[in-house]
Amino acid sequence: MQLYGYFRSSAAYRVRIVANLKGITLDHHPVNLVKGEQRDADNLARNPQGLVPTLVTDQGQALTQSLALCEYLDERYPEPPLLPGSAEHRAKIRALAQAVACEIHPLNNLRVLKHLTGELGLSDDARLAWYRHWVATGLTAVEAMLEHTMGDFCVGNEPTLADVCLIPQVFNAERFECDLVPFARVRAVSERARALPAFDKAAPGVQPDAV
Repeated sequence: MQLYGYFRSSAAYRVRIVANLKGITLDHHPVNLVKGEQRDADNLARNPQGLVPTLVTDQGQALTQSLALCEYLDERYPEPPLLPGSAEHRAKIRALAQAVACEIHPLNNLRVLKHLTGELGLSDDARLAWYRHWVATGLTAVEAMLEHTMGDFCVGNEPTLADVCLIPQVFNAERFECDLVPFARVRAVSERARALPAFDKAAPGVQPDAV
């Protein structure tokens, strides 16, 4: 399978983590978001939204949206499961995953940040304040949710889809120098997850297109 992504894309980062957890080898094809390659005709043919990641299966099907890709890989390669346990347990995992992927990340996506300083004319300081505000708002909720679900990881004692989404968000928060001191549970989970080879090998800094 082939993964079209960008080393600093949170969404592509999630898929890399899942592939590593499952022991799946993906052929990586960089799509440079800073240079605008996501809007090139080739990428639009794969991904009409003009985003990353796109996973092209061995049968040539192009699949998009990182959460859909993570669940696709989980269904194709069920061990270790990303969504283990009872229906209630899985709902808690999905809730945490979506608290990051659907609530924090879309507000701080690269295209949103570029729109703020481009079309809307905000200063770099204002853009950074926007970013930090929504990270703090989102992680405050995640921190509270973890009180009821956390073991060694977000939900229980094994990595799940919740951790797959949280760790890329923490990486980006650190990159933008967000204050993570109030989020002790988030920091503890992140430290344990990043110590695992599957997460470490997926980190942006060790990808072939890292600059």
